[in-house]
Amino acid sequence: MEKVFRNYNNIDVNAAVRDHYRKMRERQTYEYVQEMQRKYLTFNKPMDLWDAMKHLNDLIDVSDPDLDLPNVQHLIQSAEAIRMDNRPDWMQLVGLIHDLGKVMFLWGSDEDGTSQNEQWGMVGDVFVVGCALPASCVYPEFNQLNPDMKDSRYNSELGIYKKHCGLDNLTLAWGHDEYLFQVLQHHKGNLIPEAGMAMIRYHSFYPWHSGGSYTPLLCEKDIEYLDWIKDFNKYDLYTKSNKTYDLDEIKDYYLPIAQKYLGKGPIYW
Repeated sequence: MEKVFRNYNNIDVNAAVRDHYRKMRERQTYEYVQEMQRKYLTFNKPMDLWDAMKHLNDLIDVSDPDLDLPNVQHLIQSAEAIRMDNRPDWMQLVGLIHDLGKVMFLWGSDEDGTSQNEQWGMVGDVFVVGCALPASCVYPEFNQLNPDMKDSRYNSELGIYKKHCGLDNLTLAWGHDEYLFQVLQHHKGNLIPEAGMAMIRYHSFYPWHSGGSYTPLLCEKDIEYLDWIKDFNKYDLYTKSNKTYDLDEIKDYYLPIAQKYLGKGPIYW
């Protein structure tokens, strides 16, 4: 029987997943995201890429209804599936690092939702802040808990945005996608192609790429983004299994690719 992924109505889904999304919807406001950007986008914490990978051995993503392994295993599973399909080396690297923004937990806090115990500001499906929340969000019944939905500046279809302004001009809920994207944008040695950077930035934006929401905000460029994200999504989602890997054993293959696109020095987080 084929495994069904992202079944949030399954009675076997841990109550923690539902609670995670309640907190995320309740606390991820436009103002909160602005504060997190100011707090975390400092680019003053140097750390080697492989050291960051090792830290994800210590994190299990509480929002994931499909997998309860350390997050580094999901990254390797994704990368290995991309490699098996003989996709470009930069895409293999993206598979390996796409969740690496979750190292935020090393300097995060329970209060921000960026810790091992409280992950609502770090993981899970993201949505646009600053405009109405769509019904395509996971557990849409939680949308009404968001304070912004009672604020006339933020609760309309367009909210603070202009029609067809495009994804790159939207502010999404704070999380590991945007964090890693901004860190790599700031990294001088970054040679990851545009498609790879889009995969990193928008892979958790399910209400858009899978739910079909936010059409009035999209621009022509976003059609290309959607193709890239859907291509990546099959490796991000459908490769999840209980097969585990030794991080050190795959290092010989992936480290040269990482150095090709990100250089040999530290990345500033």
